[in-house]
Amino acid sequence: MTEQAYSKPIPVPQGESDYYWEKAKAHELWLRKCDNCNQAYFYPRDICPMCFSRNTSWIQASGKGTLHTFAIVHRAPTPAFRDDAPFVVAMVDLEEGPRMPTNLIDVEPDPAAIKVGMAVEVVFEDITDEITLPKFKPAAV
Repeated sequence: MTEQAYSKPIPVPQGESDYYWEKAKAHELWLRKCDNCNQAYFYPRDICPMCFSRNTSWIQASGKGTLHTFAIVHRAPTPAFRDDAPFVVAMVDLEEGPRMPTNLIDVEPDPAAIKVGMAVEVVFEDITDEITLPKFKPAAV
């Protein structure tokens, strides 16, 4: 956890996402998977967004993916993010299929250093005693 109080917006776990946050705290990435249409999906919810089945289960994700798209934020959306700018927001295609919004870290916030399609891997940031955020960094080659 960070030494200072976390001042950015914090996710609010809800019943159907509690397991996800519990596993993130343990530095594990878990997804929901539909047992009817066999599709994994993100954000965790009890009903499959593809076929609307309630027949779903949890699967552990590999934590590996590819960068689908990104943007470099130079002007913070709120004062809480001002000291972080510039930073990279991204969409990552996970190996299991879902696309996940995230931050790309441990890379220069420069288009020359970031390439769509690059391999990425999950890392975890403990922001409070209860919440850990999955983020992604370029995969070791």
